[in-house]
Amino acid sequence: MKNLRYCLLLLGAVLALNLSAQDKADETLNKAIRKHGLEQSQAMDIAGWLTDVHGPRLTGSPQLDRATEWVVATLKSWGMENVHTEEWGPFGRGWELKRFHLDCDAPVPFPVIAYPKAWSPSTKGRITGEVVYLEAGTEEELAPYKGRLKGKFILLDTIRDVTPEFDAQARRYNAEDLLKMANAPMPTPFGFRNWGSGQRFSTRLWEFLYDEQPAAVIDRNFKGELGTVFATGARARKGAARDKDAEVLPQLTMSAEHYNRIFRLVRKGITVKLGMEMTVEYSNPSGMSRNIIAEIPGTDLKDEVVIFGAHIDSWHCGTGATDNAAGSTAMMEAARILLETIKETGVRPRRTLRLALWTGEEQGLLGSRAYVRDHFADLDSMGSVVRYKPAQEKVSAYYNLDNGTGKIRGIYLQGNPAVQSIFRAWLDPFKDLEANTITLSNTGGTDHQSFDRVGIPGFQFIQDPVAYSTRTHHSNMDNLDHLIEDDLKQAATIIASFVMHTAQRKDMLPRKPREEETPARAPSGGR
Repeated sequence: MKNLRYCLLLLGAVLALNLSAQDKADETLNKAIRKHGLEQSQAMDIAGWLTDVHGPRLTGSPQLDRATEWVVATLKSWGMENVHTEEWGPFGRGWELKRFHLDCDAPVPFPVIAYPKAWSPSTKGRITGEVVYLEAGTEEELAPYKGRLKGKFILLDTIRDVTPEFDAQARRYNAEDLLKMANAPMPTPFGFRNWGSGQRFSTRLWEFLYDEQPAAVIDRNFKGELGTVFATGARARKGAARDKDAEVLPQLTMSAEHYNRIFRLVRKGITVKLGMEMTVEYSNPSGMSRNIIAEIPGTDLKDEVVIFGAHIDSWHCGTGATDNAAGSTAMMEAARILLETIKETGVRPRRTLRLALWTGEEQGLLGSRAYVRDHFADLDSMGSVVRYKPAQEKVSAYYNLDNGTGKIRGIYLQGNPAVQSIFRAWLDPFKDLEANTITLSNTGGTDHQSFDRVGIPGFQFIQDPVAYSTRTHHSNMDNLDHLIEDDLKQAATIIASFVMHTAQRKDMLPRKPREEETPARAPSGGR
């Protein structure tokens, strides 16, 4: 037994040495990548076009169409090849806010900080109405409000305590945070939440509201203060608000401080009246959306592909800077860095490099899922693989960036330990840029999951949180001012290196076993 154990350890050491020899970082490539990424960056210029000029970029909207046209033209001007868009859908109608104003008419006039939820309809000019707090948690408690809500402004939420923030809302990961990630065990599959009766009441509540036809339904955020508003999409009577001809009530999210003030007045028995004017434009009659694709062709292994991407769509309150012009900027900049590196070194990628910018991510990874379905696997209605397509075997990896402006601190392995030693060799040259952590952990909520679920190695980089969750994610503060230039430069540089080294490997990256190939677990019990 001791001899066998020794042989296994020796074999593991030999394999590790072979892997490290194959995956040693190319110093010449990295030197050129650093030069073009850190010293000659165009990241903030790219980000400015995506945000100040072409933001926000709600899927289906004219602004997203204009952003798409700019990206396509820019990539072509850099020398990217096979630059095109791929249509997917149907997604539904687009929506663009043209004008919005909300103010308090009585008892004390003041302008109110609030944002409409996407796909809310226009009003017929300026409308006014009384505020009603709908205090109900059961169907029985809804009954007294029947026939009393038409034309009223409905408050859905209770008051929220707003306490002074004595600690900074922005932060970077410290050594303890990163060590905890590095030591994380093999992840378990995601489960599903059972909402039970709470979800049933929510459905009944909205049926009741649509029957009553109030002027608007108003909520406030569970987080955020000092005028920060987090707003996403409206809720339709049936289906999705983006569906053609869907019935949608005007829905607003109000800043916590203004919501609290109005709530307190109503609780005192004082009549509060609001005035609102909203003009919106529905667009995208075809109902289809488009992903953006561009390539740097490979050489001897050109039929194999390394994909790197991010979602370009956003919500509508800000200009979609940290979510996700940051990721789109980093990926476009990585492509530019690679083009310049190829020119400088004469080293062309063995595998084809494919840049992809997705749409419909905010509504459920729709663009990347459509791309995966079109190219790599047939999926059933639940998203499970029915059949793999031949192209699935030709993708070495997919790399994604979508966690704000923060610098890269490492990478999530997404439960794939076979790539750990490879990524260690590629990360080590960037210790000076504070990117050194590898974790087995999964991370969710973005487009790498579309690839991971069909057996393609899909990865999201670890990023410093900065103020993403606390201040900018889906908020009216998600603007260019909150992007950190040095972080974007660092991220684009590391991504470019990872993409190029993946392209140059003798073998494609190792994969996790397919579900049908996963070995059965040993029975539980004592030894």
